[in-house]
Amino acid sequence: EKMNYAKFIKTKISEAGLIVLFSLRFFRESVKPPLEFREISRQFYYLIVNSLPLVSITGIIIGLTLALQLKPTLGSFGADAMIPSLLSVSILREIGPVIISLICAGKMGSAIGAELGSMKVTEQIFAMEVSAVRPFRYLVVTRVIATTIGVPILIVYANLLALYGGYIAMKLISNTNFQLYFTTALNVLGFIDVLPSFLKTFLFGFTIGIVGSYKGYNCSRGTESVGIAANSSVVLSSLL
Repeated sequence: EKMNYAKFIKTKISEAGLIVLFSLRFFRESVKPPLEFREISRQFYYLIVNSLPLVSITGIIIGLTLALQLKPTLGSFGADAMIPSLLSVSILREIGPVIISLICAGKMGSAIGAELGSMKVTEQIFAMEVSAVRPFRYLVVTRVIATTIGVPILIVYANLLALYGGYIAMKLISNTNFQLYFTTALNVLGFIDVLPSFLKTFLFGFTIGIVGSYKGYNCSRGTESVGIAANSSVVLSSLL
């Protein structure tokens, strides 16, 4: 058992090193012209725009649920007026970015891992290399750039919907005024609440893209490995 445990730890450490090397290769390739702007826009639509319905529903439910849970607790102390402030700070600082990134990891990470994995298994990537096409730049760089740019946009969009979801809950419970709710919610926000949480969303998007691409691009032979690549992409990117 000790040997198996040591082997497991060694495997995970080596995989972490390989992901770091894969990321460094991405940075090298991404600065070499020309960039595949058409493929980047196609991946942006495929990964980001197609995620809007799921992200929209999730964002509204986050705000709605939080407001409904805060109302009885704070209402017993007569602190109903603090609900918009608590919602805005908690959603923008942590809850919104983390939950939406987990949703994106499940949807985008599995899609990237499965797509690149199936291309690796069917030797399409090898065929691109033989045809003098740089598959890494065309397949990996475009997807990672799309997720790095797109996930922060989705998170900002979902945060706004979450605040609106909180307003819907407050409107149903206590007939709160729209202008008063958003004035109270936004006035409490400071520079430290918005900027750090926004900057880390780029890291979340990069992680989702790079892990999904790594798992798919380095998929082993066999159709079973495609499912493993998609599953491990979601698990690892969510953990990171």
